[in-house]
Amino acid sequence: MKKVFVLLTLFITTLSANAYPFDTKYYNHWKAVYHPHSESSYQHAYCSMLNGIEEFELPDKTRIDCLTDTYAIEFDFANKWAESIGQAVHYALMSGKKPKIVLILDSKYKQQQMVYVKRINRIGKAYGIEVEYVSDEILNPDKKKRCQHKDCKCNRKIFNKALLNEL
Repeated sequence: MKKVFVLLTLFITTLSANAYPFDTKYYNHWKAVYHPHSESSYQHAYCSMLNGIEEFELPDKTRIDCLTDTYAIEFDFANKWAESIGQAVHYALMSGKKPKIVLILDSKYKQQQMVYVKRINRIGKAYGIEVEYVSDEILNPDKKKRCQHKDCKCNRKIFNKALLNEL
């Protein structure tokens, strides 16, 4: 019985690890989810459209990703959906605004990652948290898939090269 349980657990773990794909890279021998654009790029594009305040600092030194007249908005990549719930609720309590979560989906895997949107929508409906999602299109990327946000990691090589040329 114990062997069956172990085998079943390994099988299910393998399935769930591959069920909702993300690109990965190795950093110092650790495998991690890789996103071509920074969270702050999505935050900047979205918050600019709403005339919100980016990185609004609260008295406890935490920062709301985007604060509007109505919402305290938390941005997170789809694989960090659970973290976003706690942060959004905390920011709402601290600011007196309504909580909102904007999940960031990778355009390449958008359909597969919709499972996270569905999951968080159920929780949002139950607890009064508004949920939305965005993907790379909001960044208005160029033909080389670079976005307009100069601080995004998709622009780091270009930015570093430009700095070297100036020296």
